[in-house]
Amino acid sequence: MEPLDPYLLANILYLVLVVGLWLAAMAAVTPGTGLLELTALTALVIAGFGTLVQPFNLWALIPLALGAVFFGLSLRRRQEAVWLTLSAVALSVGSVYLYGDETGPAVHPLLAIVVSLSTVGFFWLTIRRALAAHLARRRHDPQAVVGQVGDVRTPLDPMGTIYVGGELWTARAERPLAVGARVKVKSRDGLILDVEPWSGTMSAVDREATA
Repeated sequence: MEPLDPYLLANILYLVLVVGLWLAAMAAVTPGTGLLELTALTALVIAGFGTLVQPFNLWALIPLALGAVFFGLSLRRRQEAVWLTLSAVALSVGSVYLYGDETGPAVHPLLAIVVSLSTVGFFWLTIRRALAAHLARRRHDPQAVVGQVGDVRTPLDPMGTIYVGGELWTARAERPLAVGARVKVKSRDGLILDVEPWSGTMSAVDREATA
């Protein structure tokens, strides 16, 4: 069996590396079962072993490292679109030039252009949206409902439902409360709120949350 053509091998390794980078980025913004992380690690390990059998440019590790840094900065939710774009460009440059020698990259130019543009598009459309959704979930603190004022939607006797913080919650009170009564959240026990009657003036935030 004839050995695989080095030029073809470089292109295959390049694709494996890019897929690994895409999956690693997705895993960073959509933590879940670990399948994405495991697949990304496998692809990156294969691409790493490729440097043992394929000539590579050591300097290409610099843009790859910069791409990782830029991606990390995007997770801070400050100008994330800019950092994601810079990350995609840096990772594209590093991955294109990783496999090759002083004469240039071993990756086919057309393949490099298509994949690099796809990387920018993938980061801009998919990763940016996933990042926004992830950060929105992270900003939502269920404990923040404590101290807010809402109103009773189904009678509390002692359990019922209230509307507070823009959501319906299961709540309980020490004495029966009718529909429409105003209540203030004293504490949260899992998904159940302990409330007490409230007769004060609602703040603008509470009025908006119960509208």
